[in-house]
Amino acid sequence: MQKKTIALVAHDHKKPDLIAWAQKNKHYLAKVNLVATGTTGGLLAENVGLKIKRFKSGPLGGDQQIGALIAEQALDVLIFFWDPMNPAPHDPDVKALLRLCSVWNVPVACNLATADMLISSPLFHDENFKPELPVY
Repeated sequence: MQKKTIALVAHDHKKPDLIAWAQKNKHYLAKVNLVATGTTGGLLAENVGLKIKRFKSGPLGGDQQIGALIAEQALDVLIFFWDPMNPAPHDPDVKALLRLCSVWNVPVACNLATADMLISSPLFHDENFKPELPVY
């Protein structure tokens, strides 16, 4: 069975939270394929020591690159710690990314509690689990 692919994204004020979460869950994250937007991926690689495929920074197209993975059914989970109190200049891209998760039934965690629940779920660790794809 193919390893799951997980995207890790965080807005500036949430990057420390994502790094701490990744450190706590490094043993799980080391078993999957990881992708991330540019700055977040660099910080995770440096601070957690995980192998991560880095896309462009979010405002420069990284969110859209991850969105393309979702549209191609090549992403299994999105962990996106976004900051609802500080709108980003690429807010339309963020909303499009979250919309694609809903469209294609991709599990998404936007905060620490949800990320903890996702990674502790038996389905997260089931190599055969695939959410149902909607028919449009």
